[in-house]
Amino acid sequence: MALSSDDTMHSALLHLLSNTLVSRQIAPYLPVSALYALAATSTSFHHLVHHSPEVFRYLDLSTVKSAIVPYVPLDSGGNNWRSERMDEALTEDEFYSGPLRGIFSKLGRSNLLRNVHTLVLDGLSVPADLVREIIVEDRFNVRILSIREVKNLNEKKLMQYLKYAVRLTRPENTPRLKGLYYFGLRDSVPAEHTLTKKKKPPPGVPQSVTSSRGAQIGAQWNQRSSEALTTVLTRTEDKWYQSSGRVTLKRPHPDWAETLQACEGIIFFDAVLCRGPRHDIQTAYVNDGQNTGVPHPLSYLRPAVANVALGPSGCSRCHSVQEGAAYFGQSPAAQLPLLSPPPLHSASIRAAQMPSITDGSSVLPLIVRCEDCLRGRWCERCNKWWDEPCYAGSAVASRTELQQTEYLEQVNGALEFKQQKEIKIGVKRECFGCGYTCAECHELYIRKCRKCRSNEYCVVENGRLSDLCDWCNYTSRRSRRY
Repeated sequence: MALSSDDTMHSALLHLLSNTLVSRQIAPYLPVSALYALAATSTSFHHLVHHSPEVFRYLDLSTVKSAIVPYVPLDSGGNNWRSERMDEALTEDEFYSGPLRGIFSKLGRSNLLRNVHTLVLDGLSVPADLVREIIVEDRFNVRILSIREVKNLNEKKLMQYLKYAVRLTRPENTPRLKGLYYFGLRDSVPAEHTLTKKKKPPPGVPQSVTSSRGAQIGAQWNQRSSEALTTVLTRTEDKWYQSSGRVTLKRPHPDWAETLQACEGIIFFDAVLCRGPRHDIQTAYVNDGQNTGVPHPLSYLRPAVANVALGPSGCSRCHSVQEGAAYFGQSPAAQLPLLSPPPLHSASIRAAQMPSITDGSSVLPLIVRCEDCLRGRWCERCNKWWDEPCYAGSAVASRTELQQTEYLEQVNGALEFKQQKEIKIGVKRECFGCGYTCAECHELYIRKCRKCRSNEYCVVENGRLSDLCDWCNYTSRRSRRY
């Protein structure tokens, strides 16, 4: 009996996916719904999906609708959740982890949970107790876990669980978890999905020019062009190796530094400890022989997580870094962060830390610092920075220009103030909309108010065409109103 074309195609596809190498390369690109739809087509495909250890090695639940917790107040006194009255003994963590626990239970009954080596839970409701179960319990075999921008997660409890998992008295070959994505931004949603989900303004409300669809598309293309140009210049797409400034979602909690120190060499993160000279107690306290009452620029700082990427060029003056740059394959693995996105086809730390170099040349230097090390020596606009030997910084870097002038005239005298004005390096903060700006880009973007001649405003950040500061704009509008 001759086979039809559909049967022939079915047999060819089944034979192709039965190859372990092919299924391992294709499966990470398919969503969970597509895998279950494939398993529902026939008995052969069902056996292939549910019994092959390669299909669920990479599991991304961030796009699964059933993993999202519906918003229902806990103290509603009678609201139903999933058509059942909530139990009074139900804890808050159990409620918020309910959808994920249901998915894990279903995968466990199918003997698929043990096959998951890379688990992505970005943006979902992931309490700390659920993370503890993934790290500690034997039913999980997760090597790389991504919990970026998750909800209902207690940071303090998470740090405690991580320290407990790497304790000295832990069982042998534990924890199984080797990499944790937590500090960075989750992978961006495609632009077309973002535009379609945007809410339209109600009728009768005037729509601004910048909020129109054409302006949004233009802004996205400008951003893509900027990212493409940065990738060509820096020869990599990884933000950690570019001069991209802050690369974490928010400034890490100070206690995270102690957690990273405890997990060093055991669990790796998508962030690293700052290796600046001010964090080394042997070199931080240096006697400069002067008793000026101003803290020395190398005064000691407690350990901190590095969250600012400074690029491969190094200091703007000496083009190097005092503590030395980190190189992939040469430096210890603890000095290299896990790069986004998590690897699709491997659950090893080496694959997660390997930078993608566009031209295939040698590896790039990794230069990262914390914000405390860069205070007063890093421009938030152009990302230029100066290390400790090249620029000591200023104790009054956070003051306005008028306050700096008065301070320097009172303390150092007019002569030293004149010498200070001749220095063209360093960073000062005069416009809180721009942040810290260097001497070069400060003149390009900061403008004096036409009316009061004293207040300053940022032309680029505010996007205004007016030549008045915020206060003068406010007073002029108020005078016209009355």
